[in-house]
Amino acid sequence: MADTCLENLKRLMSGQEPKAFVYKDHGSLVSLSRFSTVGTLMGNLVGGRMAVEGRLARVIYLSLYRMHLIAIHGWFKGVALIAIGHVNRIVRPRLKLH
Repeated sequence: MADTCLENLKRLMSGQEPKAFVYKDHGSLVSLSRFSTVGTLMGNLVGGRMAVEGRLARVIYLSLYRMHLIAIHGWFKGVALIAIGHVNRIVRPRLKLH
């Protein structure tokens, strides 16, 4: 959506007609903490629609999450945030009682 928006802004500024936005569903993943992950994958990746759950879905979710961290924050800060997350998982308690 952002790519189409940018392209349309450029086209409007140059006096051209904007292109219509066409939504492409790539699927969705939902992480339920460390207990479970479920989702569906769509499109060219699997040639249709495929439901995923369990460890495979968790690996896919974590890899996408890390790719987004690096895309948003850059390589240095993204890798640092990933490393801090690993340290926090070891140091922080699993259960807090207040």
